[in-house]
Order: sequence, then C-alpha cells, then structure tokens
Amino acid sequence: MSTNRTFTMIKPDAVANGHIGAIINDITTAGFKIVALKYTKLTAEKAGAFYEVHKERPFYNDLVGFMSSGPIVAAILEKDNAVEEFRKLIGATDPSKADAGTIRQKYAKSIDANAVHGSDSDENAEIEGNFFFTADERF
Repeated sequence: MSTNRTFTMIKPDAVANGHIGAIINDITTAGFKIVALKYTKLTAEKAGAFYEVHKERPFYNDLVGFMSSGPIVAAILEKDNAVEEFRKLIGATDPSKADAGTIRQKYAKSIDANAVHGSDSDENAEIEGNFFFTADERF
C-alpha cells in the first residue's frame, strides 16, 4: 500500500552546481508539499550509516565519500502516492537514460553524480526521513 510521504536529498553535485532552487521549484511545481527541509553536510560516518544497506557493494566507499564531500539538502515530501510519483519526477539513475524533463535529465552529470536521491519504497521513505528529521521538524 502506498503512502503520501517520501524522502529526498539534493546531492552534493547539484548543490555545488547551484541547482537547489531549480530542483525545489520542480518538486513543488509537480504538486509535492515540503513537510521538512534541512541544509546540512554529512560526515563520512553519517553517510556510511545512511547507506549501510549498500555496505557490501563495491561502490559503497565511493558513495560515502561523494555524499560527504559537500552540503546536501534533505527533505520529506508529501503527495498522493508520493514514492512512485517522485521516482517518476526524478527519472532514471543514469541521467543519459532519464526521460526529458526529469530532474536527473536536467541537472545530473553522471550515474554517480545524479543530483538527487529518492526513496525506493514507503518503508525506506519512513526510515530515511527519520534519519534526518525529528517529529518537531516536520510541518
């Protein structure tokens, strides 16, 4: 069963390239309400904990290094069928395969520097949102 909340991060590449405002505009124009928003920088330890699910994967260390390389913007978003709708909005992980008009097609440079993270399930959206936000930081 789908829920009405998802989690996203604007990744260090998109932040460094000045795309925060444009990405947030794309998100709100697509009908998402921002429930929580935070500009922060992950330590390697926090990035490692967030991506713990990938710890045994060969790309884990590079991912942790990249995600702790600069500031990110974390957000909880709300919309009917939020996870699925947001996955459509951001496009394929590889921006060269992302549909025209999607966030990754417009702002990502590569499969590794792909501008945004989007939760892949309702369960992960809740876990990921709880990783960054307390109850009193949600509106």
